[in-house]
Formats: sequence, structure tokens, C-alpha cells
Amino acid sequence: MQNLQAKGLSALVAISILFAGTGCQSNSASATPPESSKTLDTAPATAAPAELPIISERAPTPMGEESVRGAPADPSAGTALAQLETIAIKGRAPKTGYDRDVFGQGWKDLDRNGCDARNDILNRDLTNTVHKPGTHRCVVASGVLADPFTATTIHFVRGNATSTAVQIDHVVPLSDAWQKGAQQLVPEQREAFGNDPLNLLATDGPTNGAKSDGDAATWLPPNKSFRCEYVAIQTAVKAKYGLWMTQAEHDAIQRILTSSCPDQPVPTDEGGVAVPIAAEPAPVPETVQDTPTAPVPGPVSGPDVVYKNCTAVRSAGVAPIRVGDPGWDTKFDRDGDGVGCE
Repeated sequence: MQNLQAKGLSALVAISILFAGTGCQSNSASATPPESSKTLDTAPATAAPAELPIISERAPTPMGEESVRGAPADPSAGTALAQLETIAIKGRAPKTGYDRDVFGQGWKDLDRNGCDARNDILNRDLTNTVHKPGTHRCVVASGVLADPFTATTIHFVRGNATSTAVQIDHVVPLSDAWQKGAQQLVPEQREAFGNDPLNLLATDGPTNGAKSDGDAATWLPPNKSFRCEYVAIQTAVKAKYGLWMTQAEHDAIQRILTSSCPDQPVPTDEGGVAVPIAAEPAPVPETVQDTPTAPVPGPVSGPDVVYKNCTAVRSAGVAPIRVGDPGWDTKFDRDGDGVGCE
């Protein structure tokens, strides 16, 4: 009997232990989630790394300088919209006395890197560049441009008949600058303006020709995705050189920035060109109302057309003049790009 009781007691203890163990496992499962659940519930959220864009390799610019176009802006520089409010608003000054040469004759090497401003910009803005032998990687013989004005790809080949496919645009046109404060600048300051990389872009030639000397109130790039950057550059250039805007120009830029890109940063200015200190203040020209520009006389045609100089070309309303145009002469083309009297 005692043996039977002992066996029964042992069985009862075993059953109790079994149920107790089962209970512990159940409690443990409810208190501690599976490893995968714990990771999802408690691990700090970490964004997946963004896939880096594939960027075409650019040939190094002369003297080993890095490309500056498209570089991040200095965060302390603020926004283009805020900078816009620092620009004075006035009417246009007379265009009297304007000539391309008042901004320096031809392209200059103001950053003293051994390469003129035109080729500096081609080296900066083009990819897959090939250089003319013996020019220390300065003169661009060919390359590929992702044109900011049209969002198209242009294959550039240097030559009298081909260079015009890519032109160097003054984002703030020289004539526009002349009528909005540049008359007050001393010659060294205007020369800096005409060769400042901040104000220069390699662009589609025909589109640049269509722009002429229009400001933001009369012309904007057909590529709408570039307009924010475009007007930000115009604003930065006018701020740097103390130029003003007309009310219509100001309002057009403000409308673009406010509606599309209120946080558009001020462009980075790392082109190595500073505004020279003026020796003495230049006289302030009398401003006039911002009225529509009178139509430019049509070009003179015929095989016997002869222009004495660029002043005569501009007076005839045919600047810039190109290879094949009536009156073309190589003396108008100082940089050999097939475009004269720019």
C-alpha cells in the first residue's frame, strides 16, 4: 500500500511540475515578443540610405580647380527670396554709351589660373572635355553640355562653323546691367562683371540669342525646372555688384521664388572674381521710366555689306554677328568661337 501511495504521489508531483512549466513558457511568450517583433517595435527608425545619382565625370579644370556650378550654397548666405528684398528698385537709365567693350575687350583671365573666362566656363559646365594640345588643358576642343536652358544634350565641337552651338551666357545681360547701375561702376568693376563666373553659363546658342538682353520680366529659360536657379543667380549678381531692378523685373523674380521655391538658396560664389574697389564714385546717370524698348532696326542684307567695327555692327542691329552673316569679318571674333561683337 505504501508503495502504491508513493507511486501515486510521484505521479501527482510530475503532473504539477509539467503544468507549472507550461505556465512559465506561456507567461514568457506573452511578456517577451519574438526577436523580429522586438526589432520592429523598439529599434530606432533609420531611413534607408539614399541612392546616389550617377554623375558624369568632368575633366578637371585648369590648375586643378574643382567645378563650382551646382555646388551646395553656403547655408549662412540665406535664401534668394531674402536677398531679393535687398535689391533697389528703380527705372532704367538711358542706354546711351553702351558698348560691349565697356565690360572689357574679349574674355579675360581675372582669376589668374592661366585660362580665360570663356574656357573656364566650358571646362566647368561641360563633361567629357577634350582639350586643344599645347594649351595646358585650357582651350576646350570638344565636350558635352547638359543645357540648363532647354534641358537637352549638346555635343560641342570647337570651330568657326560649330562653336556657336554652345555660347557663354551672361545671366544678367551686359546691356541690362548697363541700364541698371553698371554705368556707375569704374572700368575695372565692369571688367570683373563681364568675366565673373557667378554670372556666366554655358548654354544652347540659339536660345541664348533669343534671350538677347531681356530681364526676368521679359525672358525666362524654356526649361521651367531651371527657372528658380536662374533668377537666384540674377539676384545674386545684382546684389554683388550693387545693381538695381525695375519693378516688373523684381515682381517677376519674386513670383517665381514665392510660388515654386521659397527656400531657393543664394548661389555659391567661388569663381575667384571679387569686385574691385572703386577709386572714386562715378556720376549717377538720370533714370527714365521703364518703357518698352524701341524696335531694333533690321539687319542690312546684301553681298557688299561692310562694318568698320563692332560699334557699327551694333548700330545696325545685327549683334552678335555670326559666320555667314552679311558683313561678317574675322576681326569681330576675338575668341574664335564663330560669334562676333558679343
